[in-house]
Amino acid sequence: MSEIHTLIVDDSSVMRKIVERSLRQAGLDPLVVYEAGSGVEGLEVLKVKQVDLILSDINMPSMDGLEFLRQIRAQNLAPGVPVVMITTESSEEHVKQAIEAGARGYIRKPFTAEQVKERVLPLIHAA
Repeated sequence: MSEIHTLIVDDSSVMRKIVERSLRQAGLDPLVVYEAGSGVEGLEVLKVKQVDLILSDINMPSMDGLEFLRQIRAQNLAPGVPVVMITTESSEEHVKQAIEAGARGYIRKPFTAEQVKERVLPLIHAA
């Protein structure tokens, strides 16, 4: 398998590392990870880097994950790249909004590597 370039967007650096570790445990290797601490930073990364997968938290300051997702589409950044939202929200409304905005799936915190594998691997193999 060739390298999987992944953008992880979360305002918590600890959570970004947990997501990265879960991806590796799920079998996504070799993995090249780009990190962003907000949706604004995520958009900047996407302007200069090609990625195969985007995982984004929903709740972030300055630009939340839903607006980040809308901006990816509005600016035509990363066309066709699957976006998976990560949320602490048990609210179905956030998940519904994310799917309507173009997310291909979601993962609820706390999550296991097995859940990441179930939600993410099919998206990578479908690409």
